[in-house]
Amino acid sequence: MSLLRSSTSFLKLSARRQLAATTVGIVRCYSTPSVASSGLKERLAELIPQKQEEVKRIKKEHGSKVLGNVTVDMIYGCMRGIKGLIWEGSVLDPEEGIRFRGMTIPECQQKLPTAPGGQEPLPEGLFWLLVTGEIPTQEQVNKLSAEWAARADIPKFVEDLLDRCPKHVHPMTQFSMAVTALQSESAFAKAYHQGIHKSKYWEYTYEDSMDLIAKLPNIAGRIYQNVFKDGKLPALNPNTDYGHNMASVLGFKDNKQFVELMRLYLTIHTDHEGGNVSAHTTHLVGSALSDPYLSFASGLNGLAGPLHGLANQEVLRWIMEMRDELGSADVSDETIKEYVWKTLKSGRVVPGYGHAVLRKTDPRYACQREFALKHLPTDPMFKLVSQLYKIVPDVLTEHGKTKNPWPNVDAHSGVLLQHYGLVEQDFYTVLFGVSRGLGVLSQLIWDRALGMSIERPKSLSTENIKDLFDTKEEPKSASAAL
Repeated sequence: MSLLRSSTSFLKLSARRQLAATTVGIVRCYSTPSVASSGLKERLAELIPQKQEEVKRIKKEHGSKVLGNVTVDMIYGCMRGIKGLIWEGSVLDPEEGIRFRGMTIPECQQKLPTAPGGQEPLPEGLFWLLVTGEIPTQEQVNKLSAEWAARADIPKFVEDLLDRCPKHVHPMTQFSMAVTALQSESAFAKAYHQGIHKSKYWEYTYEDSMDLIAKLPNIAGRIYQNVFKDGKLPALNPNTDYGHNMASVLGFKDNKQFVELMRLYLTIHTDHEGGNVSAHTTHLVGSALSDPYLSFASGLNGLAGPLHGLANQEVLRWIMEMRDELGSADVSDETIKEYVWKTLKSGRVVPGYGHAVLRKTDPRYACQREFALKHLPTDPMFKLVSQLYKIVPDVLTEHGKTKNPWPNVDAHSGVLLQHYGLVEQDFYTVLFGVSRGLGVLSQLIWDRALGMSIERPKSLSTENIKDLFDTKEEPKSASAAL
């Protein structure tokens, strides 16, 4: 009997050692030993236990407390306004706008590291802030730039997939296809198959997220060059930053202003709390323990919708239609006002104005306007955007059917991109997707670190609502019947 117990113990020990060896092998295969770590993962490993204890305390002390009420309008309004998600990276205030880990966009512009000679914050710096809640040093950001550059190569079969894709396939469709195809490289999927402990989930999610973020410029650049140019993709520079490399693969590396625009654009589009479609979808699919590739691909499919990421190109097309109809010369405010009313009376909305949450000018619009005032103040299209900024809010207020008459981020971004020669509007949402990856994947890492469970809200039917709230007919009394 003792021999049998010893044999059983030996087999269990061997199995544990084999699993440990397999897990180590996965880490070795999917980490990047050729480049020194930026230190972000090590810092995250220090922060996670602290955050886990904080969440345990909050749940223990406040778990039974009510956050708010749910109305029937909220349910029919597709959960708009319901407080139902944890999202660590950013919170959106209706009056103040977005805050990234408590910092406004102007504060991020002031405090986050910049490139040598540059003025706009580096996307690497905002990613570090989203992941840790801390402002990184210039050295930490430089190391993160180098680490992403070292992870940036995409597999040959994904290159072939994109190169063979017909040009008429929308760039966002190609983007989603490529990210989904990369799933075969997932460290998380392989480690989960091997049976790793759930306390290690965040580590493999981190590795996948870092790999995926690093590869996004290469994927986006390849799509752009294949669909709109000659198919030749410029190589990434391992010694420069993420925004500069994004500009490079698009063919704009020598335009310093466009490089700065990419740094700003990729920073401000990263995150907008967790309830928007691309963020919520990534989180929802990730809650099923789908790996970062599958989760982010689902978010990209949501971003591709005209009510979400496609909105910026719709704004630009509407402005260009207005310009063509009214003429390219200076147009009076009164003429533009008449055109806006014409749009509304035709049953269309004024694209780029209004927001589901915001009740003021979007700070992301404001910082792009400041960029334009600095770098392209005489651009004719920017002049039209500025006139619209003066005119549209008053018209929408008079119209009376818009809760927020102020411009959102989409009202400005397309005009900036076309000024520098990036005129292919179908590609704009791909740029949005590259940026959004930084925000949603930073949260996905925390979802796994905090052990978030599968998302499963309760649904009701219209019949349920009727049964709950419709007034029942009072039964007739005997005296009334007589």
